[in-house]
Amino acid sequence: MQKLKGVGVAMVTPFTETGAIDYLALKNLIELYVEQGIDYLVVLGTTAEVVTLSSEEKETIMRTVVKYNQNRLPLVVGKGGNNTAALVKEIKETDFEGYSAILSVCPYYNRPNQEGIYQHFSAVAAAAPLPVILYNVPSRTAAAIANETTLRLIKAHKNIVGIKDASANMTLNAELINAVPEHFLVLSGDDESALNLCEIGGHGVISVIAGALPKQFSSLIHHGLKGEFTAAKRLQEQIKPMIDLLFEEGNPTGLKALLAHQNRCVNQLRLPLVKASSSLQNRIEKDYSKLV
Repeated sequence: MQKLKGVGVAMVTPFTETGAIDYLALKNLIELYVEQGIDYLVVLGTTAEVVTLSSEEKETIMRTVVKYNQNRLPLVVGKGGNNTAALVKEIKETDFEGYSAILSVCPYYNRPNQEGIYQHFSAVAAAAPLPVILYNVPSRTAAAIANETTLRLIKAHKNIVGIKDASANMTLNAELINAVPEHFLVLSGDDESALNLCEIGGHGVISVIAGALPKQFSSLIHHGLKGEFTAAKRLQEQIKPMIDLLFEEGNPTGLKALLAHQNRCVNQLRLPLVKASSSLQNRIEKDYSKLV
């Protein structure tokens, strides 16, 4: 899965003022990412507010992205959950035409042990018609995929081809990078530490900030993957304050505030998420003025 190295953008789901999906804004975002150096698109993940979308909306978004992308960038789609049987059923019933891989988050809320995590992803891998990328994000799921479990899954399922790790634990990341087969992708899920992962042999990032600053952040990561760390760190210093702001009140709250300021989409979220506070909105706009 070499085509999923580099920068994948975790796409938002743009909404209208009434809360309907804004498909024109979605099309325009795809055009932006194609033009400004993004390597692949990630649809229906956390940043997309996927848990607030109906089954019909998710299906329509998947087909719409394929239509507007026109095979220009590889596509990854999120398929995760904490009900293994329901998730397997959903995977079996989904039309994945046009997609290159599935991103599947560690089961959340239930807090399974490592055996439960292993069996869950084994069931996902067995049902999946595409390569699977694991998603480790313990800050959201309250359960982490241990390196030992990842290695066990890789050995048992050839279609598990990578992991998006948002733990920002470089010690554990380095241990995993040194232990996995050469073809296996270790991707960052944490914008702030993504360059650090590149320095220790990681393969890129699935990024939030790239959703609003695609050219700047993709350039940063591409420099890092080439070993050009002086240039990469210069860009990181410029972008880091914005990364902090985008996550201050949660994701995609900050990201949608910035996208709205850029006139890319309306600043609309679905409950339980709400718009950024006026204080945060003002600081995002002020910092953005320094980046353009």
